[in-house]
Amino acid sequence: MAGHSKWAQIKHKKARVDAQRSKIFNKLIREIQVAARLGGGNPDTNPRLRLAIEKAKEANMPWENIERAIKRGTGQLEGVQYEDAVYEGYGPGGVAFLIKVTTDNRNRTTSELRHIFSKFGGNLASPGSVAWQFKEAGVIYVEKSAVDEDRIYEVVLEAGAEDVLEEGDTWVVLTSPGDFHTVKEAMENAGIPISSAQVTMLPQNTVRVEGKSAETVLKLYQALESHDDVQQVYANFDVDLKLLEEAA
Repeated sequence: MAGHSKWAQIKHKKARVDAQRSKIFNKLIREIQVAARLGGGNPDTNPRLRLAIEKAKEANMPWENIERAIKRGTGQLEGVQYEDAVYEGYGPGGVAFLIKVTTDNRNRTTSELRHIFSKFGGNLASPGSVAWQFKEAGVIYVEKSAVDEDRIYEVVLEAGAEDVLEEGDTWVVLTSPGDFHTVKEAMENAGIPISSAQVTMLPQNTVRVEGKSAETVLKLYQALESHDDVQQVYANFDVDLKLLEEAA
């Protein structure tokens, strides 16, 4: 698995402690609004909205906030209208970055992201120059101590998972985006405790970075991730796990 995927798992665990930060809530609300606007306000028929609501609940967001965001998205309440956008770029060492945002002003977002890339020795790239290096997939993490190998293979493969990988003390279940919720629900129904689960973009190849280059790549990643408009940052870097844990 790429470094950014492992880092996402590390940060997910840490975020539970810090989930009340207004910035996290703001990003979750934007995602709920856009999901509701594009696919309707019923999570049973809108997988993107269902996943956004699950993330909001994990962050302990009050249901009133979630409901308001859904209604703003469907037009039942007035509010700022956000739209999706995808940006692509390169960081130090040729590391590819794919950034998903929700914004109400593309010109402002473009300018600010260009500045962030430039500050850390990278640059925005033209559309399509990076995206082909990533593939959308569902990724579900389970601690090895929580379930034995035979059991997890039996449950997830029967539910439609594509593969199960070992990553240190963790099982990593891979699914297609369409089968993500089916596999996740099958695991929950089987009593398998899930550490974290997400639909993400996995790099098809990775770039190893070390030393100062690795530190700069992680600083760039963090700066992008901290931007108010940014929902997700994907990158194909591969760095030492210890450095990832220190940065996260």
